[in-house]
Amino acid sequence: MDFASTLTYFGAELLGAFLGAVVCWLAYKQHFDEEPLAANRLGTFSTGPAIRSTPWNLITEIIGTFVLVFVILTFGGTPSGLGPLAVALLVVGIGVSLGGPTGYAINPARDLGPRIAHALLPIKGKGSSDWAYSWIPVVGPLAGGALAGLVALWVPDIMPAIAG
Repeated sequence: MDFASTLTYFGAELLGAFLGAVVCWLAYKQHFDEEPLAANRLGTFSTGPAIRSTPWNLITEIIGTFVLVFVILTFGGTPSGLGPLAVALLVVGIGVSLGGPTGYAINPARDLGPRIAHALLPIKGKGSSDWAYSWIPVVGPLAGGALAGLVALWVPDIMPAIAG
């Protein structure tokens, strides 16, 4: 995969997340209109921390994404190699175990695309899109994924030493 195809893939994923959020808003527009709390509207579109603490929120996103990418790379090589059901269950497991602190974006597009939709859509009483926090669910997953990729490169060398 070259740099241009990587950018195309990232752009398509971001666009898909944005369009998914727009469709969700269309399907639930009447519910959004009736919701009294702006924070609940934003929570439908993007992640947010239970306790706002930049370093800890960032660490949580790094850990969640590291687990996702590391397991995929070491157990299956690709999401399809591990199996779609296994990857889905892995995401659910990450959500159950690490979702509380930040809502576990574990993918920059999952948070950024819907957050942009929230900012652009004419949502009644929507409030802020919380751009001050928005970099954490982007930088954390990028760092966690990169770290997992680097560690996964070492695993074939480490495993014989552990077993032997």
